[in-house]
Amino acid sequence: MRGQALVGKIGVVVTAVRGGDRAGEIRVKVQGVPHHYLAYSVEPIAIGAHVLVIHYRGARQVDVEPWSPTPQHTP
Repeated sequence: MRGQALVGKIGVVVTAVRGGDRAGEIRVKVQGVPHHYLAYSVEPIAIGAHVLVIHYRGARQVDVEPWSPTPQHTP
């Protein structure tokens, strides 16, 4: 998946995002295919939490924020 097309996608944390400059890892499914990205957030986010991609940093790195899924947005 290409850069800015990730912004607005919902993912799931697979390695805890520790907050600040300490990345975790998320999985984003696109057309049923999982893609993994290093993820950064202002606050820590636990494994299994849903996140919203808010910025693409390049080189498979994104900024995320916590997201409460609704039935139509569950990855």
